[in-house]
Amino acid sequence: MSLFAFQRHLQFSELPPSTRQTLKRSLLDILGIAAAARDTLATRALTRYALEHYPSGALASRLFFDGRQAHPLGASWVGGFCVDSIDAHEGHFASKGHAGATVVPALFALVDASRERGRTISGEEFLSALCIGYESALRAGSALMATTQDYHASGAFSGVGVVCAGARLMGLDETHFRHALGIAEYFGPRCPMMRLIDHPSMLRDAHGAGAFSGVNALMLAQAGLTGAPASTVEDEGVAPFWGDLGERWEIDAQYFKLWPVCRWAQPALTAVSQMMTSCPGGIEADAIEHIRVETFHESMRLQGHVPASSDEAQYGLAFPLAAMIIRGRLGAGEVNGEALHDEQILSLCQRIEIVEVADLSARFPAEILSRVHLTFKNGRRLSSDTVAAKGDPESPLSQADMLEKFRDLAGEHLADERLSAIIGAVYTLEQAEDCTALMNLVLEA
Repeated sequence: MSLFAFQRHLQFSELPPSTRQTLKRSLLDILGIAAAARDTLATRALTRYALEHYPSGALASRLFFDGRQAHPLGASWVGGFCVDSIDAHEGHFASKGHAGATVVPALFALVDASRERGRTISGEEFLSALCIGYESALRAGSALMATTQDYHASGAFSGVGVVCAGARLMGLDETHFRHALGIAEYFGPRCPMMRLIDHPSMLRDAHGAGAFSGVNALMLAQAGLTGAPASTVEDEGVAPFWGDLGERWEIDAQYFKLWPVCRWAQPALTAVSQMMTSCPGGIEADAIEHIRVETFHESMRLQGHVPASSDEAQYGLAFPLAAMIIRGRLGAGEVNGEALHDEQILSLCQRIEIVEVADLSARFPAEILSRVHLTFKNGRRLSSDTVAAKGDPESPLSQADMLEKFRDLAGEHLADERLSAIIGAVYTLEQAEDCTALMNLVLEA
């Protein structure tokens, strides 16, 4: 099936039941993160930027959990940066990245602009467009990672998914669709991800850039700009990534995170979490002499013993691990604000050693694994097995896990009644003749 035919004809109701469930879980996951991130430094900075430089006019979109309006281009910038500023969103091994943190903010901006101009979009149509965006972004990312030497952040490919989702809503013909794909890909940011790992900043995984790139490409193609072809879609060498489109669902291969930190830190955190649960009375930080984390190369580069910002804490391994042991949990509050200056956490960080081991590096990225060894001051030693993070497709989070994560992230900012309303709206969305109720729950202050 061609990509044009896929985005034109796909219906959410025709997806396998498990894929429909994964799509809704993915949507709720992103919305919980957006609620948790409404007041991060990055969200506040991009909100000021968008309201000043992309004011609403003929087109207007509300900002996540804010209510104020900007042009859809500005709303895409804000939404992408917002979701990216709390690193808890789902992801995907083959693309080494994430689709939802780009596609969901851009889709909300486009749908809200359509609503503002009097158009009604059903829940079924919204979910169909969302699936199209996820599926095409993940395949474009997999194609990019397989054909380039550099490791690109998600914003380098996820704009392709925005174009596919937006083209469905906008009814682009095939010519304008191909040009929009080419524009989004050509103008997609380079995003050298390992530079960000080594030097964490608010740029993160470039979801703001990807969301803007995709929405911008749609508008440029509508205005008559040419840009076809998109090499990660149309080149002969990437045909295997698109050959089973509509038959196999890449979104089914997504993982979900338990904690708001880099995916590469999650196996070590899983190992420590299991140790804390299995040890009678838990693990006392003051009793620990040394912690050795054995992991793959990319995870080793996280380090993060003395983070100067939330960005450094979330793209670190030592600090989140120490925070989990000290506080018994690892939520957004443990990688933001006053927690960054917690003397107990920082003290334990200095007793953490993070090393690369060859056997785990050889298994990356097909497997993302770590081992943890604890040495106590009384001489006792405790070692984990080689551990993958809970939330991988082979060890999925339960529905209860997903709802607990959503409430934990969003509950610091939203009342219980609103949390329950969002959950209900997401899980019954295909029944809604108009998706405005969900839009209002997510876009009003």
